[in-house]
Formats: sequence, C-alpha cells, structure tokens
Amino acid sequence: MRHLLGRPRHRVLALLGSAALALGGAVALPGTAQAANVLTNPGFESGGLSPWSCSGNLGSIVSSPVHGGTKALQGAVSASDNAQCSQTVAVQPNTTYALSGWVRGSYVYLGVGGGASTWTSSPTAYSRLSLSFTTGAAQTSATIYVHGWYGQGSYTADDISLDGPGGGGGGGDTQAPSAPSGLTSTAKTANSVSLKWNASTDNVGVTGYDVYSGGNRILTVGSTGTTVSGLSPSTAYTFTVKARDAAGNTSGASNSLSVTTNAGSGGGGGGTGFKQAAPYLYEGWGDPPNPATVMSATGVKWFTMAFVLDSGGCTPSWDGSRPLTGGADQTAINQIRSAGGDVVPSFGGWSGSKLGANCSSASALAGAMQKVIDAYSLKAIDMDVENTDEFENEAVRAKILTALKTVKVNNPGLRTIVTFGTSTTGPTASGNRLIEQAQSLGANIDVFTIMPFDFGGGADMYGNTVSAAEGLKNKLKSTFGWDDATAYGHIGISGMNGLSDQQENTTPAIWTQIKDWSNSHHIARLAYWAVNRDRACPGGGVVSNCSGISQNTWQFTSITAGFTG
Repeated sequence: MRHLLGRPRHRVLALLGSAALALGGAVALPGTAQAANVLTNPGFESGGLSPWSCSGNLGSIVSSPVHGGTKALQGAVSASDNAQCSQTVAVQPNTTYALSGWVRGSYVYLGVGGGASTWTSSPTAYSRLSLSFTTGAAQTSATIYVHGWYGQGSYTADDISLDGPGGGGGGGDTQAPSAPSGLTSTAKTANSVSLKWNASTDNVGVTGYDVYSGGNRILTVGSTGTTVSGLSPSTAYTFTVKARDAAGNTSGASNSLSVTTNAGSGGGGGGTGFKQAAPYLYEGWGDPPNPATVMSATGVKWFTMAFVLDSGGCTPSWDGSRPLTGGADQTAINQIRSAGGDVVPSFGGWSGSKLGANCSSASALAGAMQKVIDAYSLKAIDMDVENTDEFENEAVRAKILTALKTVKVNNPGLRTIVTFGTSTTGPTASGNRLIEQAQSLGANIDVFTIMPFDFGGGADMYGNTVSAAEGLKNKLKSTFGWDDATAYGHIGISGMNGLSDQQENTTPAIWTQIKDWSNSHHIARLAYWAVNRDRACPGGGVVSNCSGISQNTWQFTSITAGFTG
C-alpha cells in the first residue's frame, strides 16, 4: 500500500506459476541412457549412492528435503571432512559441457575435478548452481563432485546434470534425430498431465526425450510417454518434446500442446481452484479490531496480514519492528484460526525496509520467506511489490519472482500472490514487465492482484476497476497463452474502502458492484485496504481507523465475504 498518514498502505502480493511442475516427481528413469545428462543416478532416485562415492562414508540418501522426485543426497560434513561425493564419467575431448545441480546447506560446492567449481554461501532452500567447462584435447573422463565445508553442518544435493555428449561411442555422429510428432495428452487431473508422442528416428538411435514446459526442460525420459506431476489446478501449461541421441544431438521441438489442469479444491475461501476473500488487517496501525469479532459479524474467513518487512540483515519481522512470533500479530493470527479462519501474510508495501530490496539474493529472500512460512504453516503468501525500490527495479522484481518460485517448489501446495499498482486500462509498463518476467522465469504465480485506486479524485471507481481488470486479463492471455477463463482465474483485485489518498470514493454500493463483477467473472481473489478503516466517520477524511464516509460498521468486510469467485 502507499502511505496513509505516514504508514505503509497496502499493495497486495500475488502468487504463483510453473516451478512446481518441474519438481513434481518425474525424473529420468534409472538406467536410461541420456545424452542430455551423462551422469548416472543424477537425482539419487535409485535409493542408493552408486556410482557416486563419498569421502569418509559420509554420504547417504534421504527422502526429505528433496528438489525433485522422492530422493536426494545428504552429506554429513564433519570438522575434518567436507563429505565430498563424486562420480567419474566418460567425456569427449575438446567438448564443452554444462554442469548444474540443486543444493541446500551452508557453503556447498559443485565442480569438476582439476577444473572449474562454483559455490553458494548459505541457502536455506534449494539453490541452483551451474557452470560450464571444456575438456582437454586428450581428455576422455571427468570427475564431478559436490561437497560442503568443514564444520558447517550437513548439506543436501539433488538433480545434478552434466549436459553434453557421452564419451566412447559418440564418434563423428552429427545428425540429429527427427522431431517427435503427435504430442497429445491422454489424461489430466488438477495436479498432473499425462503425455504421449510418436517416436523419433535417428541414424544411430534415439536415447531419450526431453520434455519442456514453456522454455524450461522439466524432465528426461526413455520412453514415448510420461506423466508430469506437481502442477497447479485450473492452470494452463504448454508442453513440447525433443529427442536426443547418444552423441548429444538434439532434434527440433514437437508440436506445441496446451493443457489446462482440472479445477481443484484450492486453498482459499470456497469454490473451485484458488478463491479467496481476504481483506487487509494491520496490527501496527489504525486501532486494530479483534478479528474474531469481525469474523462473527461478517462471515469473512481470511485476512491479509500487513506487513512483513526487514528488521535488518534480511530478517523478517512484522512492520520491521514487531517480533515474527509471540507478539500482537501472532495473537491476532491465533484468534483468526481459532475462529475457523486463516491468514495470508503480505510482504512489502509502499514504504519501510523491504526484504525484496534488501536481501542480497533470491536464495536469501527465499530463506527469509521460508522463516515466515515455517512460523505459521502457511497456505499462501502475498508479495506487495511497490515503489521504485521494488516495482520499478528490474533486478529486484526478478529476485522477488525467483524467490517466490523457490518457496513454491519447496512448499508443495503453497499459493503465491503478487500485488501491484495499475493504470485505469491495465498494468503499467512496470506491471507488464513483472508479468513477462514471471513467465520467462517460470515463477508459477497463482494470482496477479492489482490495486485499482489512486487514479485521481472523481474517478469512476467501478468503471475504472473493471477496465483495469480487463486490461490485466488481456495481458495475462497474451503473455501466457491462456483463454479468458484461465486468465480471469489468475486475477485478484485489492481496492480501498471509502476515501482513498486522492479523495476517490468507493462506497459500499460501488464495492458491491465490484464484488458482483468479480464473482460473475470468476476471478481468484478479492481484498481491500483495510479492515481497520471499515467503520463510519462521515467527513472524517483519509484516516487510519475509519473510511471517511457514512457506512455500517464492518460493511465492506461483509460485502467482501460474499466473494466466492
């Protein structure tokens, strides 16, 4: 939110996109020859270490935390052993290879023996490491390793890939396989899509198929069919398939196939898919009411809790000053849950020290988000992206979206929301870029929420809200390739009750119109700023604890509770 009486006013978070599908459990079949990945047992799905070997017998296979599939490697670092686990593979001379892997822990390294390496300092969630190297003129083998650092605690690693041609048998083959054809879906659920396609041909032989969602390779299989799992309900995905041979030659893409997953029960307030009526509640301002009292009077079940900020060193706290747990905010959350409701913490806002701007990296930001997720066992989070430090900063937007992608992958079922400002006709240039970045990064945001207010005094609050939402819908359609229904299902609206900063007046009658439009178009989310202001004070102006207009107590919350999507 923008400032209201010097306090951060709301800009709601939205959440998100395609990352979960890549890690939904489908990995390369054990023993399948893969030109895309010359490592054996790269995701440790065999349940054993072989052919990896670990120093000091400090490596083991664990079932949690994993990045993809059901297994991962854990290295039990000691004060005298960094628990290095390695595998030696055949490679071709004078050839460039791409090495990557997902790691979690303090000071984890990925590298090639006698050559390049890379590392990350302390991700609390899985972080991707990658590098490339070129083999020597006579080199026929390479040792790939991963390890932690002495005395820094255990690390986990998963889905390690050495992308390039295998050694000893690639020969001079430069002919790529034919493109797979006939890609089709044989079944789908709310969380999975089953695919099949016609086999490719090759002069030597096809060894595997890479399955893509959009531009992201999500798995490699040895057969002409697979099931992609870990998807979001009521979400459109676009798939293609490419074939590979033993020499690393890759075919062109198959036909493009768009599939929308079935509706699910969702994590919101009723209906199918993700549907949520969640007005803002702010414990640091505006004479905060008892939420259980509001729930009893209105029937509302969800609240968006404002705001999680940085208290220094990328450390999350309420308003940047109140403790994450044990204070007034946790008391309110406990009251809400005891009354049968739940909460969506909102990160950011218009002012204050924001985690998105101040955390040093996407992995650090994801770690800060994870602390809040763990503290409250959350089902959804909101990222309120505003102002020049976040909304108008390309690099910070990318950091935020990448962090949201990470926490969604690491917390199955978590819904992500991004909230941002808008013009009367749809997203601004920064909003359009945010949506485009979400698509290119595969962030898998569930809801893109706009804040249709502060257009200027005298604005048509119903007409401009609908126009802004339709503009957002059209942008989502053009960016993601969705149909109207799918695009509406990813839209949120977060208004401002009564008088706005610019003296616009959203009356209860107008808010009812907006709620009815939202229901008729089956959007995902309806919120407003704020429950603290949902009290009458005719002529009171723009203040923190009342709306500035005539209304019944909790009237806007009662209207919002009628949103079902």
